[in-house]
Amino acid sequence: MPVISFAPHTGVWLLSTPRTSYALRIDETGAPCHLGWGPRLTLEEAQELAAPPAPPASSFEGRSPVGEELPVDGGARYGAPSLQVRFADGTRAFEWRPTGHRVDESAPGSAELVLEFGDTHYGLDVGLHYRVHDDSDVIERWTVLRNTGDTPVTLLRADSAAWTLPAREDHRFSHVTGEWSAESRLRREPVPYGETTLTSRRGITSHHANPWVMLDDGHATEDRGEVWSAALAWSGSWRLTVQRTPDGRVCFTGGAGLDGTALPLGPGEEFTTPRLAGLYSDGGFGAASRAWHAYTLAHVLPHPREVRPVLYNSWEATGFDVDEAGQKALAARAAALGVELYVMDDGWFGARRNAEAGLGDWTPSPDRFPGGLSPLVEEVHRLGMRFGLWVEPEMVNPDSDLYRRHPDWVLHFPHRTRTELRGQLVLNLARRDVADWAYGWLTRLVGEHSVDFLKWDMNRAFSEAGWPDRADGADRLGTAYVQNLYALLDRLRADHPGLRIESCSGGGGRVDLGILSRTDQAWASDNTDAWDRLSIQHGYGQIYPARTMAAWVTDVPNQLTARSVPLRFRFHVAMAGALGIGGDLTRWSEEELAEAAELVATYKRVRPLVQHGVVHRPRGPVDDGPSAVQYTSADRSEALLLVWQRGPRHGSPRTPLRLAGLDPDARYRDARTGTVHSARVLTGYGILPELPAGDWASTAVHLVRVS
Repeated sequence: MPVISFAPHTGVWLLSTPRTSYALRIDETGAPCHLGWGPRLTLEEAQELAAPPAPPASSFEGRSPVGEELPVDGGARYGAPSLQVRFADGTRAFEWRPTGHRVDESAPGSAELVLEFGDTHYGLDVGLHYRVHDDSDVIERWTVLRNTGDTPVTLLRADSAAWTLPAREDHRFSHVTGEWSAESRLRREPVPYGETTLTSRRGITSHHANPWVMLDDGHATEDRGEVWSAALAWSGSWRLTVQRTPDGRVCFTGGAGLDGTALPLGPGEEFTTPRLAGLYSDGGFGAASRAWHAYTLAHVLPHPREVRPVLYNSWEATGFDVDEAGQKALAARAAALGVELYVMDDGWFGARRNAEAGLGDWTPSPDRFPGGLSPLVEEVHRLGMRFGLWVEPEMVNPDSDLYRRHPDWVLHFPHRTRTELRGQLVLNLARRDVADWAYGWLTRLVGEHSVDFLKWDMNRAFSEAGWPDRADGADRLGTAYVQNLYALLDRLRADHPGLRIESCSGGGGRVDLGILSRTDQAWASDNTDAWDRLSIQHGYGQIYPARTMAAWVTDVPNQLTARSVPLRFRFHVAMAGALGIGGDLTRWSEEELAEAAELVATYKRVRPLVQHGVVHRPRGPVDDGPSAVQYTSADRSEALLLVWQRGPRHGSPRTPLRLAGLDPDARYRDARTGTVHSARVLTGYGILPELPAGDWASTAVHLVRVS
């Protein structure tokens, strides 16, 4: 069956992925209408869904928002619109006029459908784009709007896509909420009637929500049930609106931007929305996560086949007290542990002695690095490690040479206070001169010092998000800022193909499919407390793969929680992602250093499973028993089970952990104990992993197929 097929006599389009189908048509009014999204159908079967909609029960109901591919503001429509426009004469309604379609199958393994429309009177063209891949059930959607007239058009809302769920008895939605140092807390709750909006108005993806949603019929579990989900590839302000109509139907729409801003579209100008990718799965939340992980590895990350190196970061050891001798001493200790990438954090540049000064002056401090960075970089490379640097290119301290030269370069409004957070202001990266300045010093820094890795931080949200040089600046800023950020990253990577980048925004404030298409990993949270991290990592992993999740082992008592957890437990938690170490190694005992070296070596042996394997979650984070995550190689020859237990509760039943994804006819040997298990026993009856006695028990069980 072709990936994209069409029935001309009924006007039905069918998009087919390996396991799912998506059907739509253009109705009698010229509007694109949704037909079905779910299990695989033939084109003939999809046409059975094309029955005309029932008329509204009364004149007060109007046209239901459920079933429109991109609900517009116009006519008798009263639901949440995906597209709101205002034409130069004040008209706000949009009317569909089909103008054509095209199918592009030129890219191997994928196909793209474009449905083309214009307004029935005004010069505005709308293109609805759909892309499917041979190896994924994820469907990518986006919208292109072009002003073909000779007067301005204002986009009041321009979402990427709207998605409609089939009718079910009930619905529930899953998403994450949080705050700084408590990101990605998974929530599952019934879909309320009316409109529910998940959003960031902060100019970044945000710690407080993440631009994805999963919906189910109210009964899905980790291992079974229907799940519909979508994730937005955008790193600025965004919104997703889930709507449940009075008759119980559910749909949602999402895209870039926030209420109160309007994007001007001048004659001849075009706006392309970010991708809003969608996925249907009938294998529960676990299958949905695995499909998102596979899609991210295959179609999002720039270097998906690489394994992320074991990293050391100097921040907790030094704070701002950075100098060449101290960094060399830390680097030697890190190398002895088996670290592969050494990252020097904040404090290496300008007058940077605390958070209040120096941001913007990106030259090595001469009193701390009298020979520049080269002696340190050369020593790190001599020790067999790559070298990385912390940078924060989008920020400036008022106490800096840059700000004294260019106070106009920051986000601000005339006659309004410039709000400082962490002693910082946000540079207006939407300005071409600011973006060019950032590119210039970054490409010189990387090239002249042989920098292998950048930890790219962004430590505050927008405020006074104005651009006084332009009358329409406040409306254009949010979109132009992110577009210039992406272009800056693209230019750097083109200049330095070996450069790798971590996305960080005070922890997990900028994690999304857009930034991951230009970076190699993300910092999930500034909270490195191992127990808190289990919940953070559980929420993160609903959409994003372990390959992208930087996770550190740091000192105890933890800086945020004052909790003390054994070193082995901390390592086992961090081994569930891209392992890093962030403690002060000069204070670690010889016993701790030896244990850490052993655990680093263990991680390297199982790293391909974690970073490229298939994930199953036998048991999520719980307070009164073991929680676990399993990674299995694609060929099912190996599996890794990581298990954590805060503390035993006397009398609590010990329930075996049932594994999944193994070769059912095989037997697997525990690489540590030599015990051999039958796959059918492991999956059908489970395993009781051996945990040390007492609190904060953990283990890593590496299973290798023997027959």
